[in-house]
This record gives sequence, C-alpha cells and structure tokens, in this order.
Amino acid sequence: MDPRHPSMATPFPFSCEKRPASGAGGVVVTNHPLGSAAGSEILASGGNAIDAAAAALLALTVVEPMMVGIAGGGLSHLRLADGRHVVIDALSCAAKGMNPEIYTPLSAAPADYMEAKDRRNAIGASSVAVPGNLAGWCDMQARFGRLPWSDVVEPAIRLASRGFAVTHYLSGAIGEAAAELALDPAMAAVLLPGGRAPAPGERLIQGDYAESLRLIASQGAAALHGGELGAALAERIATGGPDAGWVTLEDLRDYRAIERAPIIGSYRGFEIVGPPPPASSGVHVTQMLNMIEAFDVRGLGFGTPESLHLLAEIIRIAFADRRAHSGDPAFVDVPVERLISKDHAAHCRALIRQAGGSVGGPDPLRESRDTTHITVADRDGNVVSATHTINGLFGARFIVPGTGIIPNNYMSNFDPHPGKALSVVPGKRVPTSMAPMMVLKEGRVVFALGLPGGLRIFPSAFQAIVNLIDHGMSLQQAVEAPRIWTQGQEVEIESGYGSAKRALELRGHQVKVMPHIGGGMNAIAFDEDGGMTGAACWRADGTVAALGGGLARPGIRFWPDRAPAAGAEDTKP
Repeated sequence: MDPRHPSMATPFPFSCEKRPASGAGGVVVTNHPLGSAAGSEILASGGNAIDAAAAALLALTVVEPMMVGIAGGGLSHLRLADGRHVVIDALSCAAKGMNPEIYTPLSAAPADYMEAKDRRNAIGASSVAVPGNLAGWCDMQARFGRLPWSDVVEPAIRLASRGFAVTHYLSGAIGEAAAELALDPAMAAVLLPGGRAPAPGERLIQGDYAESLRLIASQGAAALHGGELGAALAERIATGGPDAGWVTLEDLRDYRAIERAPIIGSYRGFEIVGPPPPASSGVHVTQMLNMIEAFDVRGLGFGTPESLHLLAEIIRIAFADRRAHSGDPAFVDVPVERLISKDHAAHCRALIRQAGGSVGGPDPLRESRDTTHITVADRDGNVVSATHTINGLFGARFIVPGTGIIPNNYMSNFDPHPGKALSVVPGKRVPTSMAPMMVLKEGRVVFALGLPGGLRIFPSAFQAIVNLIDHGMSLQQAVEAPRIWTQGQEVEIESGYGSAKRALELRGHQVKVMPHIGGGMNAIAFDEDGGMTGAACWRADGTVAALGGGLARPGIRFWPDRAPAAGAEDTKP
C-alpha cells in the first residue's frame, strides 16, 4: 500500500481535518508552523535532518515557550543514513545536592500522593532539575549534522528578536497559567504585557532570549552548561530563602547526554524501534503489539466495541507492567528482554478479561502533558523523531532574569516520598512516556512518528501503529484517528468513539468521553521510491513543510546560447 493515500476499500467513521504534504527533498513536521519553517529552511540551505531537527527544536523554544526550552529535557531518536539507530537521552536529572527527603509530602493518598508542601516540587527554583535539552541538541548536531552550529540557531534568533504572531494555542496557555506567571516579574514582563495574555495574532518579542540564543550560537551548550547563562540560572535558583533550589553551576557543567541503544521489536513482519528505559515506549509499545498480534484486528473492525474493549485491556495490562518495572536503568533493574518477549505477551493475553471493570487505584505518579514533538527526514536517509519538554506548562513558571530562559519543573515527576523506586536520588532520571518511534520493513524505514501528552503518549503511538499496519489507514488518518486510553480504572475515549460508549459500559467499563487524548501527533511515511509524506493532527498547531523539486541540472543557463553543448564540460559562460 502507498502510505500517502487511504485505502478506499476501508472507510472509517471519522474525517480528517488536515491534509498531508509530500516531497522527495525532505519533510519537517512540528507542532507549530514556524518550527516547521525553521527546519525546512535548514534543509533548503544544505543541512541534513539532524541540522533541521535542532533548528526546529530551537525555534519551538521561542514559539512554544509553554512546552519546550533549552533548560528542559527529552529524547531524540535518530535513524542515520547508514542504517544505525541512535537514541540521545537528554532527560533532566536530579542535582548532586538533592536527596530523598528534600520535599515534605502532603499525603500518601493517590489524589495528593505527588504533592509536596508549598508545591516546592512543582513551581519555582526548588522544582528545577538539571536540564539536558541544549546539551542533547548540540551533541547530536555536532556528531551527525552538516552545517555550522551558528547557522542552525539563526532561525530561532530571528523569531525571538523580530517576534512572531501569537497563536490561539499559545494565547490560551498563557491565559490558563496567568495567575502564577504574574508572580514572577520577569515572566510577566514577557508573557503578560499590560497585565494580560497576548491575544491571538498579537506579536510576541523576546529580546533577552534572542541575546541568549546569540550566545549559544557562538558558544554552543557551554553557554548554559558552565558559562554565562548557566551562572545566571544557578544564581536565580540559589535564592537564599526557603524557596531555594539545588541545581548549581557544577551540576550544569557536569551534565552529559547519554547515547542509548534502541529497543527493537517485531509486529506482523515489521520492525518496531523505540527508545529504551528510562523511556516506557520502546518496551511497552512492543509489549502491546506482541499481545495484539494474536488477534484479527482488521476483522474486529475499527472503533467497534469489541476492538475498543481489546485495546483497553491491552493498555491496562501494559500499565500494570509499567508500574511494576519502570525506572532509570542506572538505579533500577528493568527486565527489558522479558517484557518485550513473545512468551511474556502470551502470559499477558491470558489476563485479558471478557468484561471490563476498574482494577486497583489510579497510578499516583504523574507526568506532564505539556510537551512537543517533531519528525524530520532528509533525502539522504537521515530521520529524526524527537520529543522534548520543560515538563509542566511553562515549566517552573519563572524566567531567569536577563536571559529569557524558562527552566523546567522536572522534580514534580519524582516521588516526593523517600524509600521508593522513583524517590529523589542525585543523578537519577525519571521514567517518561515519550515515544519517538519508527517502523521498518526489511530494514527500510516506512513510518516515523511521535506526540506529546504525558502518560497518554505511548498508548496513542501504539494505536497509530495498529491503524497503519492492521487497518491500512493513510498516514493522515492514522494520526487523526480517535483514541482510547486507560490505566485500569476509567476508560477514556475521544468523541469520535462516542457511539461505542454505551456498549463499552454494558461490558463493565466506566467510560468518560474526552475532547482529546494525548497531544498533537505528527509523522512521516516513506515510499520505496524515495518519496516522503508528512502529516500532523488536529490536536495541536501541527504543520508539514515538504521540499520538492531541487537544483537545476548541471550546465543549465538562463540563456540557451550560453549553455554548453550537451555532453560538454560545464564551463563558465
């Protein structure tokens, strides 16, 4: 099947709101049009997919400041032109001066389990973990990129210094968090001019951040990880009061992104490639696909009560294993080989119930839904699927004075109770649901995809893969299709599945219809002839930028009489 076009023989009970775009010269898909434009500009300038990914992510720190920043963390999954897969783990980690008792937990009850006294793990200087985004982006671009680093940073500098039109999405996010953003004078000055959120279409300029980006263009990651920007961040965190945090200039200087080998599974003749722990996706997407492989998914039909019940059970079982076996592999033994084995999937299938119903209490641990994702490919065979964040909406909700930098609040993802698997320990990284995934056929990439959305990320990625392989959807259909999600209690369904609500309830499920599950997925599909198609869904400002055409044939001149004869050496006119 051509992944660019839907199978007309398989209608689905939903309509796509966006359209894909195709090109043989490269494709960039991000969750903001200016992020996609930045990456496309770099491809057009002779850069490769790694250059374009770094440029797009830096541009997103300007136009999606609520989602991602240089002082955040995340994962980049690279497929290099030579066939290697490399995962760059740039997740944030606990600082050297932290320990399991730095926070005072409010409760052991699930509803408040992750809350700490005075919200010290969720907002302000004490919520900041050692960031990794900038270090990871610089590392991958230096090793695998093609252009000078300063060229890669330039689009972001331009957006910050000249400004851009605020989207409805950004305006709404600022308005949602306005009460806390207003508490920080530096944050309020940038994001709440005149004491209110900018209206859609108004121009947002970030002059201080433009200067920080210029410093990064000349110094690279060292500007933050040991240099002037890092010193400013460390000074802001060391408030000298009860709200002080722990991240120091030494922590920033010593941070290193980690190269990890991917998890590789198989599904109906395809290879499924994703990131390893501390990410959940590579392990549990493989586990869920192994489980559903024994069923005639296409025969069950898309969106039928039977297929939705099966998906809910499989996701529930995967979450049970995730709760039991998640963590930073430097601190926790994660039985990866067992979890991704076909034998384990057979054991799991025996746990699938004929009727639904809540099992246990909700997972008390949390993960922010406020993240961004990009998917990028070039004509040479390099592909990047990357998910990055500052964790909560606007991270720690302050700006480092004079820099425009919004730090992460990653400490809210650690268990504030001592003696637990995810308790705070220096250097530890917490599990993440980020799912920068790729699907291969006979060693060739056929799909790359990912999305934001916290705990709903990897089950949504799993469903997209099933939609592509089993239901024969086009790429656009797969990213926009309705979703289902559960941890074992309530079953969430999007309104596109609303007609199945009553039937699922009759099977014992407690069902809640949601406006959306997870965030804006974006993806690229690859043809055997070298063509590429990008798609982005309605759940975010996702936009595709595709390059077609290319340079003139060698020897071509505007005036025919000045062109060399056919077959002759190309000479100057």
